[in-house]
Amino acid sequence: MAKEGVEKAEETEQMIEKEAGKEPAEGGGGDGSHRLGDAQEMRAVVLAGFGGLNKLRLSRKAMPEPQDGELKIRVKACGLNFIDLMVRQGNIDNPPKTPLVPGFECSGIVEALGDSVKGYEIGDRVMAFVNYNAWAEVVCTPVEFVYKIPDDMSFSEAAAFPMNFVTAYVMLFEVANLREGMSVLVHSAGGGVGQAVAQLCSTVPNVTVFGTASTFKHEAIKDSVTHLFDRNADYVQEVKRISTEGVDIVLDCLCGDNTGKGLSLLKPLGTYILYGSSNMVTGETKSFFSFAKSWWQVEKVNPIKLYEENKVIAGFSLLNLLFKQGRAGLIRGVVEKLIGLYNQKKIKPVVDSLWALEEVKEAMQRIHDRGNIGKLILDVEKTPTPLMANDSTETSEAGEEEEDHEGDSENKERMPFIQ
Repeated sequence: MAKEGVEKAEETEQMIEKEAGKEPAEGGGGDGSHRLGDAQEMRAVVLAGFGGLNKLRLSRKAMPEPQDGELKIRVKACGLNFIDLMVRQGNIDNPPKTPLVPGFECSGIVEALGDSVKGYEIGDRVMAFVNYNAWAEVVCTPVEFVYKIPDDMSFSEAAAFPMNFVTAYVMLFEVANLREGMSVLVHSAGGGVGQAVAQLCSTVPNVTVFGTASTFKHEAIKDSVTHLFDRNADYVQEVKRISTEGVDIVLDCLCGDNTGKGLSLLKPLGTYILYGSSNMVTGETKSFFSFAKSWWQVEKVNPIKLYEENKVIAGFSLLNLLFKQGRAGLIRGVVEKLIGLYNQKKIKPVVDSLWALEEVKEAMQRIHDRGNIGKLILDVEKTPTPLMANDSTETSEAGEEEEDHEGDSENKERMPFIQ
């Protein structure tokens, strides 16, 4: 049973409508919901099965209600991450059953409180982690995964905040113990995590940041890192030319042959952290060949060699830490520190572009093309933008393998759907 769910329903709907700058509609449907008898429905992105973009569709689903210890959130914006692309392809360990609603983070307004929820009120502006189901107009999630957002933080910024900045912070400060004067190598420096890493490194004196990124991103992100290299170039030699000893920390979201390269660049007592495997994604659908090739290229780790060279190898999965390993308390402390840095104007989420729920295929294609600088956001209230001829998403209904041309800047520089 949801506290105040009946008593304050009308008040909450008016509050949400006012926040969105809309007048209440007749019949109590001004919150964007639709009633069928006594049941309320909402819009949600549904993944019908694992595969290509044609497996995604916008559908109507029954609106969830908060259980004991949960908050019901009227969603304003959702984060779109590379892990969502891998989920769509079924390119993860133990994928859930389909159909499902993707998405792991969102921001919005608290609409109802489940029993035993304390510290929040209806109308609070929040951001949250969700164990799937984030790409919808309404979500319910346990209170331990919900955080209030600063008054001057927009909903799009809030949706770009949790996954990227928490991942970057935990890797840098909890795992690798970043300190003054250290050096960091981060791949995909133009992405959401890469930009968060660069900003957090700037909060520590004299930290040198080496970054790799596609060349067409260099002009936009050159001021955020100390040294920037083409992701397809021999960055190992470039790093060693500048720092003969190598680096203290390597953050690798690529995997494959980059694992061996990263380990070779580590100084004694350096830390290599694997937090993704985007090299396994080449075509629109899951490819066993790409998966096998990527893992075949991974250098076999010899513990004796690590011992002799005084090197540390680690892995990090934020979603596993939250939803499987019960470390919500640790993450709450990290979020509080990050909000403090935001309030001090030391960090700020980089939003690449905003997309309507109806444009989720185009948004996901932009991530596949590695075309984003910062975070892509699904804006629940955004009106779909008419597609230009050059911007239309081409999908392979047959699920055929497509080559990902890393150097094809024309493909990657397609116009984003910005409001």
